[in-house]
Amino acid sequence: MKGRLYRGMLHYRGVTLHTASSGSVSGLDTLWLHLECDGVYGTGEVRLNIRYLHGYSEQQVLDNLTHWLNALNWHTTPADMLAAVHHPDSTLLAPARMVVDIALHDLLARQQGQSLAAWLGQPGSACAFPTNQTLFWGSEQQLLDQAQHYVDRGFTQLKLRTGVADFATDLNRLTILRQHFGSAISLAIDVNGQWSPEQAQEYFPQLSPLQLSYIEQPLAPANDHRLGELSALGIPVMLDESLNSPAAITRLIEADGQLRGHLKLVKMGGIAPLMEAARQLQLAGVPFMVGQMNEGHVATAAALQVCRVLQPVWGELYGADGLTDDPACGLFYHDGTVRVAESAGLGVVFNPAQATFIQEWNYAN
Repeated sequence: MKGRLYRGMLHYRGVTLHTASSGSVSGLDTLWLHLECDGVYGTGEVRLNIRYLHGYSEQQVLDNLTHWLNALNWHTTPADMLAAVHHPDSTLLAPARMVVDIALHDLLARQQGQSLAAWLGQPGSACAFPTNQTLFWGSEQQLLDQAQHYVDRGFTQLKLRTGVADFATDLNRLTILRQHFGSAISLAIDVNGQWSPEQAQEYFPQLSPLQLSYIEQPLAPANDHRLGELSALGIPVMLDESLNSPAAITRLIEADGQLRGHLKLVKMGGIAPLMEAARQLQLAGVPFMVGQMNEGHVATAAALQVCRVLQPVWGELYGADGLTDDPACGLFYHDGTVRVAESAGLGVVFNPAQATFIQEWNYAN
């Protein structure tokens, strides 16, 4: 088996990413791992500049990944390599596990000539899945223009990023959206953990008339023990940053249906652990979303293939919509959904010539 690592900066057309936790983001600093085994290829992706989510710098993730790949026996099979990725003794950080895990899943499914959804046990599942769209920080006119653009394309599940300004500003922006679009949209907010428990107690009743679908991560993970106080306030609460380990999944299940969960590949460490966590939530009857960061076609396609299998209540798969310089392609956004061709693996194509080469490994190393 052989592997090559690539890096690149991805950009959106006409959209500036800006959240309370990330600040303004000019581009997506991205890694791709491109594997080859007996003429079959598989590609994985992870975004590096998301330290605000998991606490690891870009260099930490890159060093961790290359150290692991340098020590790898490249004579191993893809299946054995996947087992090593998720072995309890693995030294891979969650984002580094994600890129290797996705590449191996893509490769293994392509070896069988199956879509990843079919290889994971869901043949014949629809190639498209509904997705929300996120409204980032900007002027009120930019907010309305962006929302109208999404609605015109059939995307009526909208989520507003809040916490950049004060609550009165956020409340006003939400009110403008509800008054302008009425019941034609479902509306949610993502607080990114910016409220104190006392603020959340004050704000929830003021938000109730807006009929929000959910409030995502109202409190910082350190205040998870206070979430029970919010469950009786009438608006569903969804956890995001809090769900970053098997223990966190257990705590969500123990909340006994009071909370929802937002599962992401980068937090769980790839497809295999996300699937395991989702199955636990399904057995416990806990509603969940499969989502992502702002990411390129490869990572988005991985999340889409997982949605095809799991059929979660919500999908957050907007990451590749509007990218102008992604070396991968194959996803299509239309009529409120993201679609991929029914082809082998992830269903997307990666062009190494459009990314920056970093390092190569093969069985002779």
